[in-house]
Amino acid sequence: MKTKLILLALTSAAAVQLSMAQTNQVLADFKPSSLNQPGQQYPQVNSQRYARFRVVAPNAQSVTVSLGLGGRGGTKLEKADDGVWMGTTAGPMDEGFHYYHLSVDGGTFNDPGTGNFYGSTRWESGIEIPAHDQDFYALKNVPHGQVQMVLFPSKYTNTIPVRTAFVYTPPDYAKDPTKRYPVLYLQHGWGENEYAWWNQGHANLIMDNLIADNKARPFIIVMTYGMTNEGMRPGGRGPGGPGGGATTNSVAANTTSNAPARGPGGRGGGFPNFSVAGFETVLVDELIPYIDANFRTLADQPHRGMAGLSMGGMETHNITLKHLDTFSHIGLLSGGVISPADVTNTPSFTEKVKVVFCSCGGRENPGNINANHEALDKLGIKNTAYVSPDTAHEFQTWRRSLREFAPLLFQD
Repeated sequence: MKTKLILLALTSAAAVQLSMAQTNQVLADFKPSSLNQPGQQYPQVNSQRYARFRVVAPNAQSVTVSLGLGGRGGTKLEKADDGVWMGTTAGPMDEGFHYYHLSVDGGTFNDPGTGNFYGSTRWESGIEIPAHDQDFYALKNVPHGQVQMVLFPSKYTNTIPVRTAFVYTPPDYAKDPTKRYPVLYLQHGWGENEYAWWNQGHANLIMDNLIADNKARPFIIVMTYGMTNEGMRPGGRGPGGPGGGATTNSVAANTTSNAPARGPGGRGGGFPNFSVAGFETVLVDELIPYIDANFRTLADQPHRGMAGLSMGGMETHNITLKHLDTFSHIGLLSGGVISPADVTNTPSFTEKVKVVFCSCGGRENPGNINANHEALDKLGIKNTAYVSPDTAHEFQTWRRSLREFAPLLFQD
């Protein structure tokens, strides 16, 4: 009997080890990333969310892929006899979009196999890991709105007298020339620019699908560059292209607990010094009047909101609380919270604010978001807290946050 028990134990242990080996086995069903350049086969992603990279650099001595938070850090590539470097991430990546770049013999380069996206104050390579819930931002056969670039004058930034913004108008905007719409001003994170929300974030597709499903009221979205010293964007003056990056304005950013610790690229800590007040002037005194004059907006406080991810959430926090005669809907996406102290210290907050929304990824600081939600509830402040499951400080968190936030907006 004792021998049988020992044999059973050994058999059970072998089964567990076999199961673990099968679980850790990387499946060979790799397919090109949806963001690859036309005809390029790498990078690739498999059904387990592993990513595989291939770089042709026969004279290089070292090649590493540097990924953001949700990409699980760096992946060292191995060189074959033909001079081709290949490697696979050590573990599954988070679902959704990720910035990355190549480090080749100490130099920083983009992957020629994939497209480029402005993040971490430079054009970065991008990879898309298919998500189980990607249907809400998929390109579907539904009516689509338009995203157009506009140029608006700025006396405040007179060294760059014309600034850019991207404006999403909902699918029915052109059908009825008498209909007017609410407006959401939606800000990017540190190191990004006005391309981020519609390009990396698919904000337009998220809205198209919500509107088609009658889950959100149609409204206009305005996306602009969230800094004022544009000359600091590396390479010149273009919107996120030749010319994007940090600003060194002498007014320091808010670095309290309302400010997130890292930017979307997952590298660097905190924000550099820049002027929230400068962007506040551009937004409130220049961009909003331009949008109201050139688009069919409902140009009043009850129909105007502001939201932002990461640094854009910090900007939203600072600007909206100072301008409650301008904004009634507030969204902070991985960008801090509207705290009980904010409510107490802001005159007429309860009367003027219609929506408070705070979110983060499940691997950020959900405890703070949820505790703050409960504290606001006790004050009688209607608010929504959302935690994106199994994501960090990355675009899948913010895509999901917009999906949850948009249906709450402008429900008169």
